Amino acid sequence: MGRVPTDFAVESRPVEGARPSLIELRDVEKTYQSGRLEYRALQGIDLTIDRGDFTAIVGPSGSGKSTILNIITGIDRPTAGTVTVGGERIDEMSEEELAIWRGVNVGIVFQFFQLLPTLTALENAMLPLDFAKESTDNAIDRATHNLERVGLGDKGDHLPMELSGGEQQRVAIARALARDPAILIADEPTGNLDTDTAQHVLDLLSGLNRDGTTVLYVTHDTDLAAHAHKTVTVRDGRVVESG
Repeated sequence: MGRVPTDFAVESRPVEGARPSLIELRDVEKTYQSGRLEYRALQGIDLTIDRGDFTAIVGPSGSGKSTILNIITGIDRPTAGTVTVGGERIDEMSEEELAIWRGVNVGIVFQFFQLLPTLTALENAMLPLDFAKESTDNAIDRATHNLERVGLGDKGDHLPMELSGGEQQRVAIARALARDPAILIADEPTGNLDTDTAQHVLDLLSGLNRDGTTVLYVTHDTDLAAHAHKTVTVRDGRVVESG
């Protein structure tokens, strides 16, 4: 197996005042094949996300927003083009290398939470640490700390069904933070929540960004997108506006 970065956030100090790019997509294409039919989900995507950015990706359903996130996290591979994250060409990594890289460097939050219903909030927040074979005591300490970070320090023994939708999403965020990733990716993290709860979740993501995490999230809500430092608009598999 080739070299896999264990922490690309630790690098030589950048030039003062500079904001080095963390994520770079260059001429990325993604085509899905079904029999004789082809669907071009992404067409010539060029995208740069700087370290420390708080970025929203917006666009209509089917525009390619989630596909971009999947390409950045290595869940999906581009048909053409290059994907560089933290100076590493992740499009050239093997599946095994990608799994290790993703587990260390990227936290992922989904719209529908994806919590295991038979596990408590604490146990759900511990899952990435269990997979990484952390000691039980260390995993409990770190998961407890992350639940406290998202305001659920007193809900660790609750099952998902005993939590509100907003609380379940916060558990999902705590789980994504398990290994202190440099990048937090969120795919419609507020899409299943009421307006007030969605705003609370967005405030939480904004706070994590202020603490140094690079946050990239997809949303269909233009009001929520307005809170981002940078907005990327995608339509028909292309970036039509970025700024």
